[in-house]
Amino acid sequence: MSQRADASQCGGVVIEFDSDDIRDARAKKARSIPGSALIYFKGPKFLIYVSGALSMWGDRMWHFAISVFLIELYGRNLLLTAVFGLVVAGSVLLLGALIGDWVDRNPRNKVAHASLFIQNISVTVCSIVLMLVFSYKQRIEEIWDGWLTVVCYTVVIILADVANLASTALTIAIQRDWIIVITGYNRGHLAGMNATMRRIDQVTNILAPLAVGQVMTLASNVVGCGFILGWNLVSLIVEFFFLSRVYRIVPALSVKPPTLAMDKAYLQTTERRRTQGEEDVAQPQSLTEGNCNSSVHLKEITNLPLCFRKFHRLVSTCKDGWRAYYHQPVFLAGMGLAFLYTTVLGFDCITTGYAYTQGISGSLLSLLMGVSAITGLMGTVMFTKLRKTYGLVNTGIISSCLHLVCLLLCVCSVFAPGSPMDLSLLVPYITSNSSAELEGIISQRQKHTFPLMGGSNQPLLPDRSSIHWTNNTVLFDNVPSGTVPDSYISIILLFLGVITARIGLWSFDLTVTQLLQENICESERGVVNGVQSSMNYLMDLLHFIMVISAPQPQHFGILVLISVLFITTGHTMFFLYAHKAKRKRHLDT
Repeated sequence: MSQRADASQCGGVVIEFDSDDIRDARAKKARSIPGSALIYFKGPKFLIYVSGALSMWGDRMWHFAISVFLIELYGRNLLLTAVFGLVVAGSVLLLGALIGDWVDRNPRNKVAHASLFIQNISVTVCSIVLMLVFSYKQRIEEIWDGWLTVVCYTVVIILADVANLASTALTIAIQRDWIIVITGYNRGHLAGMNATMRRIDQVTNILAPLAVGQVMTLASNVVGCGFILGWNLVSLIVEFFFLSRVYRIVPALSVKPPTLAMDKAYLQTTERRRTQGEEDVAQPQSLTEGNCNSSVHLKEITNLPLCFRKFHRLVSTCKDGWRAYYHQPVFLAGMGLAFLYTTVLGFDCITTGYAYTQGISGSLLSLLMGVSAITGLMGTVMFTKLRKTYGLVNTGIISSCLHLVCLLLCVCSVFAPGSPMDLSLLVPYITSNSSAELEGIISQRQKHTFPLMGGSNQPLLPDRSSIHWTNNTVLFDNVPSGTVPDSYISIILLFLGVITARIGLWSFDLTVTQLLQENICESERGVVNGVQSSMNYLMDLLHFIMVISAPQPQHFGILVLISVLFITTGHTMFFLYAHKAKRKRHLDT
């Protein structure tokens, strides 16, 4: 029996003297701490974090600045911003599956480098065009009777859209594929990387627009364009070097399975060769009706011109991508996340504009945005803790419930004192009994409204993060506020619900993101995540259509109720997925 056991049985105290070997080992370990930090800084995780931070910072600056630039170019009008938003959303909606399929079919390093190069070069060229337009705007307007200005606007919107498509491809490649391989398919490490990337996104989402906004305010729009141009060139070099190094030090990234379409083509070719070999011995058989139809259809396609054959292939790729998305086991979870994009309950231009009409100052809104960023970070911390304790699916259920409970405060704000909601405005009804009623209705319509000219430099469409309603806006204290409401209870409940709901929101977003990462086949990650991006954009467009249909502040309560309905539907879809997943797990055991 050892001296430790004897002493413990006798109630004594054991005093241990370290040997020279133990002391040397501890000293070596202490000396190796800086070495461990150096290894971490050279490791793939840190390089991905730095590369992601540079990319997100550039994206946030650009999405914010391009909206401001378009408004300035068009005489402080939202038309160009609206066109840009529709072009961006429509292009991702239509091309999301094609982008994902391109990510799946090509080597990882080529996809990352090409996306990075196209994105940064597009932003650089677009910045140069904007600098020229801002510097020589009057001369440009005199050339070709002003049509050169239209050409410049078109070029700017096209380049900005190409940059957004390349950013979408880079996000799919790095955040939906690379980090899975880097973590070695370890769920715990994957959750940690997802949470860290989201925290970086939250911080850059607040700081990057403030930084470029200060440059544009203190200097000029031309200097702002130059600042973005320089940032993108430096970021291009650093990100290219870091991603190349990650690709070299993680050998698994160079191994990529063939796509599902290639697998099917290989199997069909093998089967055809095998059957042809058997037919050399066996008697020839008559063609069935299905084989005749398929051969005739194939012949018709081959007889088409080359451009039509390419178009048919693109359409088939999109159709196959949407079909693959539908057949995924996490389809309901992905759809549930997409439904959360149809909401006005966030710090976007719509909610901040409504807050202005209710007498909330710009400085207070800036403070509330900072608090919302903190609650978003709390959601990422809560996700890692809950996933480790209760598992991924249960984390999603808890996050959904927390999100819905917090949004009840927003529902209460619709009916609380100080709410400007008036249902009668949705149905224009004017009686001819008295003109006093007509004047009352008109005055009621104008009770809380004011033209948002000072705050018009806010992006119509938010930036393209995993959750769209986290974009920033520029706030000015000198913007005229609307009529002071009778009570602030309604607006307090609204923002209290929005801010606290972000804890459950971001935890739920990370849950669904990791479910997609873990359950999608490696050969289909790109196309499925591309379709998921398309669904997110589609649902995001719906909430702008809602606002266009009910634009008055008195309608905002209706928009809140519709948003809560969409969010509830999304979480219900996740509950159905969780029920199916648990039942399948129970049957398997």
